[in-house]
Amino acid sequence: MNLISHARKILAQNWKDGFTIPTSKLYPFQWHWDSGFVALGLAHHDLDRAMTEINSMFSGQWENGMLPHILFHSENEKTYFPNYNFWNSAVNPGAPEFPKSSGITQPPVFGFVLESLLDLYGAENEEVVNFVKNIFPKLLKYHEFLYTYRDAEEEGLFFIFHPWESGRDNSPLWDKPLGGIDLDNATLPDYTRRDTSLADASERPTQDQYDRYVYLLELGKKHRYDGPGIARESPFLVQDCMMNAILIRSNEALLNIASKLHLDAGKLPEWQSKSKANFSSKFWNEDLKFFVTYDQRNQQPILYREIGGIIPLFAGVATKVQAKYIADYLQNLHDRGFYLCPSFDVDSPLFDSKRYWRGPIWPQMNWMIYHGLKKYGYSELAEIVRTDLITLVEKLGFYEYFEAEKSKVTKLTKGYGGNNFSWTASSIIDFLNS
Repeated sequence: MNLISHARKILAQNWKDGFTIPTSKLYPFQWHWDSGFVALGLAHHDLDRAMTEINSMFSGQWENGMLPHILFHSENEKTYFPNYNFWNSAVNPGAPEFPKSSGITQPPVFGFVLESLLDLYGAENEEVVNFVKNIFPKLLKYHEFLYTYRDAEEEGLFFIFHPWESGRDNSPLWDKPLGGIDLDNATLPDYTRRDTSLADASERPTQDQYDRYVYLLELGKKHRYDGPGIARESPFLVQDCMMNAILIRSNEALLNIASKLHLDAGKLPEWQSKSKANFSSKFWNEDLKFFVTYDQRNQQPILYREIGGIIPLFAGVATKVQAKYIADYLQNLHDRGFYLCPSFDVDSPLFDSKRYWRGPIWPQMNWMIYHGLKKYGYSELAEIVRTDLITLVEKLGFYEYFEAEKSKVTKLTKGYGGNNFSWTASSIIDFLNS
């Protein structure tokens, strides 16, 4: 079976009558940014299912515009923690009764996903145009949520109050901000993790990290997940470089859609202008020659090179000089025997090529970086990023994430995390159709 056929089979197997799960058992519900990338892949061979996937995600949108990071379409599934009952999104009166959801969001990818759908089928396709017109105001409302509820300084750069929102759950980026949580004097509810019974514990976040995740979940619940008290009280208050870059890219996509389809973009031009004006001054670090994330609670940059700092290329917010530094960084990794793109600085003592977001390669990240490099004219390097992922999938299977060190890959027979993973399948489909 060729890669595209295999990838399509995985997406078909993971389809659950209206939405796609990332993988069976480990992630049995619908995830926000997974769903966006899945739609990119589905669009190449099943437009109806791609549109249903997106509609299903927006069925869980809150009245305040928030698009949750998980939708629990089934209340019978008990293998996942934290489940819908632990999140208790009903503390916010604007959360829908069904589907139940988490109380936090994830990287805002649907702007560029919607644009990709329109580009693939053309503005002459009436079905796609009507679909885009229907989703557009909902997506605009979601972006408004980020600028209204998460931009405490009104600088066009929004904050997250939980590492899970970033999509890079246990990145070393969060070690110090999470360290501000006083677990010794905290009262945590009883809970039982499920992930380590379904996946190798050495590839998953530690128990200490999970306790801190639960602490922040409880704090969000205390403030109905959107209250101003979050910005005042949360010890974890971070402006994530990657999240804001993705928002800028999705803003650009919505502006393009509005222009093509003559839609009202509302305050979007104003939001975009402010975001782009403040992005580099907040996130570019001249010493590291890299984009970094900002700890808003402690008013200091988080000085690590990590994969989120490459995504500004995808957003087009890097200068040519900044893009050259990042391209040189990636070329150096390639020359030193690493597959692209490791999720954390391989020269840091915190690098772990096996554990989740502390080092391994992630398919959807390679997809964004590939397009970012092409935007700045680094086509050969972009092709390495694309080819490396295809090579890893061919050798190790459609796993959630992959070993970055080539010398270690030669001894492996499979990737890391969940198998038959949806965004891996979707990324491969799109790469092989590009």
